[in-house]
Amino acid sequence: MFERNVHDLLQGEAKLARIVVPMLRAWSDIRYQIAELSKQLAAMAREDQHCRLLMTVPGVGTVTATAFAAAVEDPANFRNSRAVGAWVGLTPRRYQSGEVDNDGHISRRGDNQLRGLLYEAAAVILNRSTDTSTLRTWALELKERLGFKRAAVALARKLAVIMHAMLRTGELFDPHGGTPAAA
Repeated sequence: MFERNVHDLLQGEAKLARIVVPMLRAWSDIRYQIAELSKQLAAMAREDQHCRLLMTVPGVGTVTATAFAAAVEDPANFRNSRAVGAWVGLTPRRYQSGEVDNDGHISRRGDNQLRGLLYEAAAVILNRSTDTSTLRTWALELKERLGFKRAAVALARKLAVIMHAMLRTGELFDPHGGTPAAA
């Protein structure tokens, strides 16, 4: 549709067409390659047991599952599941001096892309998901108190903790299980 509209607009514009048509071809080729790579990634995620396990979490798709599994590698590298939230950079910075003790913004340490993917998964749970999991209920209550962005960051951290625990134990996501106090 877009390509047809561009070609229609270029009728009678030979000079402009010499510039735009090669860019249009390159854009089309890139879109094709992205589609093919997405299919390959989805196939690889379906074959990998860790990715299949992580994709049982609402909001977590093939890209988030493969990125998380690749970043964490071995769940035993972390002392406990709570350490993953800090490792990804989703925990607040602390400023302490004398009697002053303040929580700041998130630390933003670790993998920016993974942090962004977890935030997206959290946003999906808050906005688009219709499931009635205890995780979503907790996040919606947090959203009412703190606002969308803070709730999404807190939920992203909790997702990282839960996903790490799932990799460590091999258990599927339980939508009606209690939200762990450690998460």
